[in-house]
Amino acid sequence: MLENADPSLINDDIRPTTEKERHWSVLNMASLWVGMVVCVPTYMLAGGLVDQGMNWKQAVLTVMLGNVIILVPMILNGHAGTKYGVPFPVLARASFGIHGAHIPALLRALVACGWFGIQTWFGGSAIYQLLNVLTDGGLVGDALPVLGVNAGQFVCFLGFWAIQVWIIFRGIQSIRILETLAAPFLLVMGLALLWWAYAKADGFGPMLSAKGQFDEGMPREGEFMSAFLPGVTAMVGFWATLALNIPDFTRYARLQRDQILGQAIGLPATMTLFAFIGVAVTSATMVIFTDGKAVPDPTVLAGKMGGGFSVVASLFALSIATLSTNLAANVVSPANAMINAAPGRITYKIGGLITALIGLLIFPWKLIETSGGYIFTWLIGYSALLGPIVAILIVDYFLVRRMKIDIDDLFSKRGRYWYRGGFNPAAIIAFVVGVLPNVPGFIRKATGTDDGNEFDQIYTYAWFVGFFLAGTLYWLLMSLQRSRGASS
Repeated sequence: MLENADPSLINDDIRPTTEKERHWSVLNMASLWVGMVVCVPTYMLAGGLVDQGMNWKQAVLTVMLGNVIILVPMILNGHAGTKYGVPFPVLARASFGIHGAHIPALLRALVACGWFGIQTWFGGSAIYQLLNVLTDGGLVGDALPVLGVNAGQFVCFLGFWAIQVWIIFRGIQSIRILETLAAPFLLVMGLALLWWAYAKADGFGPMLSAKGQFDEGMPREGEFMSAFLPGVTAMVGFWATLALNIPDFTRYARLQRDQILGQAIGLPATMTLFAFIGVAVTSATMVIFTDGKAVPDPTVLAGKMGGGFSVVASLFALSIATLSTNLAANVVSPANAMINAAPGRITYKIGGLITALIGLLIFPWKLIETSGGYIFTWLIGYSALLGPIVAILIVDYFLVRRMKIDIDDLFSKRGRYWYRGGFNPAAIIAFVVGVLPNVPGFIRKATGTDDGNEFDQIYTYAWFVGFFLAGTLYWLLMSLQRSRGASS
């Protein structure tokens, strides 16, 4: 029970969870990950790497390795959520300070808003493609000025957006129920899609025999590492968002065993399986359809499969996949960040609505126009911001605090986490220093002026550079800060 909590730092949405509320099991945690992993962007990840020159084995291996790596900070950062029952923005108060916690929380929220928009675009695209089948192309039209998409696409996007807003207003516990029910259904539908492609193409078409651009005798032979290293960084970046705010979910876990096993079971295996399904089915479409062109987008594929039942089943499956991912991965974190900024005025529902509005206004289809822009600018770009933050949180919890946090002081402006002005200078300095080396490379990549110089090389490892640089510097600064305090 909290004693003398500052009313400006707490409300019912971000207080520590009670023992009664901590009932998520291994199954619930694993289902959470299955529900988040099975989505259109995951399906297209390996295909994007193939588009960059990899063969299918290299692409699937890159996805798997990236997710095994990100699982480690995911479990470590989830430990505090389970032990103390606090969400990510509140946990960040211990390292960044009571007010300083707004920096990592709102940065994470901004990325989530971008992802919310991207997922909503995919959900709307599914509806658009399938309605086009039912109306024989009745929604096709010219692109609207400024937006760059036609009226049918935009209306379907708005429709799917409205469905999600309605679910947000149903409350956060609806997410656990949705994930648990959706997980087995989505796995079955993914495997069914794989079987459909295999049967239609009498195998997976050219996939198993096709060479990548880096294989022997191909134009870019011996250049595999030039795509592999940034590819791994991008795969780490894909879930670097959840590595930060995983306490938002592990605070509901019964035991550490539940969050550790649930995440270990649900994340790497499902990501690898679905990446394989994506690249295998995409390859098979080159044989299935008479034009001989690959169909990498499952929303487009659903529209080409034909048949009334196929249309309805595809629409339902894609909608559930997008909903289960978006509502868990891209609403809870920004909502909690906004609550943390103004607990007296913002609730989960209001925070979720603000997230949805920002996701609507950022023109998400612009972020994913090309596989190169999606993987090497968007994914790696925001990983450069999030790597330093998760390092600071982990170092603070395990090395500085030794897993001991005073819950009462997290909700007080007079406790041990109140630094001058409410900001811990060690965390702010470590974060800035961790981000800075990646800024030139990001600018050059975003503007298309990268040519492989030293800044571009550093940016290739953006998440790792930021993680190790910020984590090391934070530990040194906190050690110095404590030694000065002990000697004063």
